Amino acid sequence: MRAVTVRKRLTVVLLIGFLIFAIIDIRLGYVQFVLGDMLTERAKDLWSRNIPFEPERGKIVDRNGVPLATNMSAPSVLVVPRQIENPSEVANELARILHMPVEKAYKHVTKKTSIERIHPEGRKISNEQAKQIRDLGMKGVYIAEDSKRYYPFGSYLSHVLGFAGIDNQGLMGLELYYDKQLSGKPGSVQFYSDAKGKRMPGMADAYTPPVDGLDLKLTIDTRVQTILERELTIAEATYRPDGIIAIAMNPNNGEILGMASRPTFDPADFQNVPPEIFNRNLPIWSTYEPGSTFKIITLAAALEEKKVDLLKEHFYDPGYVKVAGATLHCWKRGGHGDQTFLEVVQNSCNPGFVELGDRLGKEKLFEYIRAFGFGEKTGIDLQGEGKGILFPLHRVGPVEQATTAFGQGVAVTPIQQVAAVAAAVNGGILYQPYIAKEWLDPVTGQVIQRQTPKAKRRVISEETSKQIRYALESVVAQGTGKGAFVDGYRVGGKTGTAQKAKDGQYLKDNHIVSFIGFAPADDPQIVVYVAVDNPKGTVQFGGVVAAPIVGNIMEDSLRALGVKPRKQQIEKETTWLDPRYVEVPNLIGLTKKDLQQQLFHLKLDGSGEGDTVIEQAPKPGAKVKEGATIRVYFGTKR
Repeated sequence: MRAVTVRKRLTVVLLIGFLIFAIIDIRLGYVQFVLGDMLTERAKDLWSRNIPFEPERGKIVDRNGVPLATNMSAPSVLVVPRQIENPSEVANELARILHMPVEKAYKHVTKKTSIERIHPEGRKISNEQAKQIRDLGMKGVYIAEDSKRYYPFGSYLSHVLGFAGIDNQGLMGLELYYDKQLSGKPGSVQFYSDAKGKRMPGMADAYTPPVDGLDLKLTIDTRVQTILERELTIAEATYRPDGIIAIAMNPNNGEILGMASRPTFDPADFQNVPPEIFNRNLPIWSTYEPGSTFKIITLAAALEEKKVDLLKEHFYDPGYVKVAGATLHCWKRGGHGDQTFLEVVQNSCNPGFVELGDRLGKEKLFEYIRAFGFGEKTGIDLQGEGKGILFPLHRVGPVEQATTAFGQGVAVTPIQQVAAVAAAVNGGILYQPYIAKEWLDPVTGQVIQRQTPKAKRRVISEETSKQIRYALESVVAQGTGKGAFVDGYRVGGKTGTAQKAKDGQYLKDNHIVSFIGFAPADDPQIVVYVAVDNPKGTVQFGGVVAAPIVGNIMEDSLRALGVKPRKQQIEKETTWLDPRYVEVPNLIGLTKKDLQQQLFHLKLDGSGEGDTVIEQAPKPGAKVKEGATIRVYFGTKR
């Protein structure tokens, strides 16, 4: 009986032993065959060290491929403290090359971490410094390939481009707005080391290449942008203003061709610039009373609603108008007297536009103002856009209606005005302005994504737009916008002189003077807006200060864009202040003796051997100022 019991117990123990070994075998098999890869990877993670490789940030180019923001090599220093055999020596060498305190370098190279970045002295160093460190061959010290942003034109287009920080992250402008697409994905070199930081033999390094960011092609045309920058620099030196704004846009699709402002800054040196300068892209951020440029909207509404006939109807301006007990004055003391409504537009007559606003009524007037995009952001692809200020309709009384009709009591942004006037002259379609045109593969250059024009809505008819173009062309030829007249090109536009308010009161002798123009008037290809804030040493009128700037921008930009001059334009009404123009005669084939009888109003600059003119500049038929110099080249008559 006792033997049977012992045998049973041995059997149970044996079974239990088999069970335990079976469990162990199964567990070992599970660990080896099921969890093996995962555990190996975890072990590798414990052994591995990563040296990061930053991707190249996408380039930004203009519509013709001209680089505006690129990258330049700027290596960075990394150390693996456990691999460093002589910390004191390494710290001294790094301190010498990187121009940093030895104590600080020593803290980096002895820090209890797997990988230590020398910051900021070891970030974005020069190639010469990187070579010096490599040549020393110090164990545990690595040079990671890196780059920093490079803006080849300095302050050119700075508020639009913005800038990137030390980690190549976008901080402002397009660099921030499209940071995700421009950034790419980082890569790395992975190596393996033991607990003491020593490299493990027999385990190859693993390289994960970075994925570079996409290149961005803009709607900006550097030919137009250069002209804008040039004219703003001249205006800044001439008038010493508080600020200047310029925008050029294609009215037929919303593409921004140029955008500039003053004061400006160099994106590569933004750390030394006050934030209120680089944080404010004035063409989209600033909000102020537009003044008379806003009259274009009142005119468009009145024409669309058939409330006025520009040529047949007359209006008498005594120099003021009384509205609900308030007296609103015209800019011209004594008024303009009897005039057609076309002359009301040409003369920028405030009482005349009060009359148009009254014919429309506040509901219709504000309906059109909002339809043209005021009171809301345009949606341009730049951060920091303002939306302006409009009276709530329930607070609009007779005086508010009257002042709004001629551009006072409302606040708008420059980009809103450009988009609205573009709609008024392009046939009646309001487009959303935009700057990003295409996204390109950085290797192949192929288009990955393309931005297409976005038409928001129709605001007026083609017929109304045609009437507006004619009226605004007459403003430039015969009205307050004569300063923007360009011989050979049909330019239309409107002046603006807006008072600035502070603490609820208008400032004295402190105005924002502006002009918005477009050309050619029969087929607009470009709209240009310029506003000068508080110009010094001059009469503060848009027609005096801003219109000539727009005229210069318009003339050179139209030629740069390949728009041919046209002879059919409204003849300019000249004053004694205007220079006289003469037509250049054909001098080809004339002898030196003949020339003495030809040029009464022009000067001559000749060169070359011979007695007969074989080349001349300007060409025959061009119009130049009286007294201008004609260059001729003499040769032998064939």
